[in-house]
Amino acid sequence: MTIAAPRRTLRRPSPRALIYILLSLGLVITLAPFAWMLLGSIKPTGEILANPNQWLPENPTLSNFTDLLAKQNFGLYFFNSVLVAVACVIGNLLFCSMAGYALAKIDFAGKKLLFSLVLLMLVVPGIATFVPLFVQVSNLGMANSYIGLILPYVVTPLGVFLMRQFIGEIPDSLLEAARIDGAGEVRIFFRLILPLSGPALATLAILTFLAQWNNFLWPLVIAQTDDMYTLPVALALFAVGANGTNYGLLLAGSVVVVLPMILIFLFLQRYFIQGIASTGIK
Repeated sequence: MTIAAPRRTLRRPSPRALIYILLSLGLVITLAPFAWMLLGSIKPTGEILANPNQWLPENPTLSNFTDLLAKQNFGLYFFNSVLVAVACVIGNLLFCSMAGYALAKIDFAGKKLLFSLVLLMLVVPGIATFVPLFVQVSNLGMANSYIGLILPYVVTPLGVFLMRQFIGEIPDSLLEAARIDGAGEVRIFFRLILPLSGPALATLAILTFLAQWNNFLWPLVIAQTDDMYTLPVALALFAVGANGTNYGLLLAGSVVVVLPMILIFLFLQRYFIQGIASTGIK
């Protein structure tokens, strides 16, 4: 009499394993375009346009980067992007924090109406106000200037909302204690509110820098001479020549544009995550 061997039962993957698999798949899908961009930036143009295209370069070269850096006024374009992005970050950190503090902790007439307008601006597409904003800036004589590039984005509804939500969580008892000690609103703001708002400020700084560093349409229309171009605009223009688009140059420029954003996020990611978690942004 033979004894039947016990059947092997297949173990179903646990929910945690499925989550890890899905997250890993999402990570691969997210990073694939960046990997293709980075590998393409060190390929000759012939390999980029080859059909079928290969991921790994057969003859890697840095000529795309050397050609990019040799472009006339490349340093000026980079400086323009840094200046506009940093100026908008500083403006948002200061003015959005002030507005958020007033909306969260100070009672004044029309407070609810003003906050409702801020929420309304969050749902209005930016393209809807693009033409009126361009006409207004042009009529004020700020076209083709750094002020024209910076001023329209020195305060944003998202920044005001984010700071208002975070500052609203700061206990009122701290503010009352400061007022009892004789501190005014300005001193409370700079000595108490700003130091306690580090995660929200880091989040706002990252979001603002990313938005302005990648901003293409507004600098394209407001800058009328090439000395005012930011890096995305200049890259889009001088990557297209008489012989068509230089994809190697375009990919190398994309790497240069993306690299500062990655470094800033890696440096501030801990504060960014804290700010997102504490301000109710999903």
